[in-house]
Amino acid sequence: MLSESQNIEYKETWRDEYLKWICGFANAQGGRIYIGVNDNKEIIGLSESKKLMEDIPNKIVNYLGIVADVNLLIENDKEYIEIVVSPSNMPIAYKGTYHYRSGSTKQELKGTALQQFIMEKMGHSWDDIPVYGATIDDIDRSAIDFFLRRSIKAGRTNEQEADASTEDVLRNLGLYTKNGELKNAAILLFGKHVEQFFPAAKFKIGRFHTDESDLITQDLIEGNIITMANRVGVNEGVNVGNMSETKLSERQKFIITAIRSNPYVTGKQMSETLAVTQRSVERDLAVMQKAGIIRHEGSNKAGIWVVLDKK
Repeated sequence: MLSESQNIEYKETWRDEYLKWICGFANAQGGRIYIGVNDNKEIIGLSESKKLMEDIPNKIVNYLGIVADVNLLIENDKEYIEIVVSPSNMPIAYKGTYHYRSGSTKQELKGTALQQFIMEKMGHSWDDIPVYGATIDDIDRSAIDFFLRRSIKAGRTNEQEADASTEDVLRNLGLYTKNGELKNAAILLFGKHVEQFFPAAKFKIGRFHTDESDLITQDLIEGNIITMANRVGVNEGVNVGNMSETKLSERQKFIITAIRSNPYVTGKQMSETLAVTQRSVERDLAVMQKAGIIRHEGSNKAGIWVVLDKK
């Protein structure tokens, strides 16, 4: 009996569709397929092993463009075939589709996964792709300066580099292609208007109470990675006791606006407008009261909200 492995497949008979599995092995870490073995890993033998020993190697070459070792094995007078597939340095397709062995399953690669797979096989990454139409004018010098200051402070860059030109910094970081084009990584890291090139480049920060279904606040941070990372760090480090209106979440800012417009506004009314639970609004109100940003005067039913002036 043969042992089981995530890089081994067992098939009772040969079918041409198993070329997809060979394709998947070649695109991953390689593997072996045994023909004439059942699902229990027991050798049941083949009746046409001689013919298959001719057909299988030819089909692998014709359909996949690769060469695999196809061996005829015998155990207890039963013949079975072993197909040994080596990993390929180039992407391999079967009838125009790309397959990949992942764990013990075969997956057909499509869309972004296929694009990323082909780039990696060709020795490239998404970060290295040039950005069409981007120039040095699309780089935010303030982000470059911030990066240099932090890098110098961390001892990763000499102080003499503080006045380096934007182009020199980008070249030293390998953010230009051989043809002098800005790479995706250059815009993501230091771009002025990243959303023009990559609309999905943004951070969403959520604060939750007890579980992920109970959202307290949510912030959306856009910009280049250097700027976003800095802002995320600042926002996450806010001390509630020292909150200011500039550090409030978008929902909390709305609550303050609603109170200024109507001091009698209720938590229920604000929750309906915001399309969130009343409990979430009440939690924000409690946080801002504790921080000394707002105050409630009078009874719970007839009282009013007051926004406190903070110097």
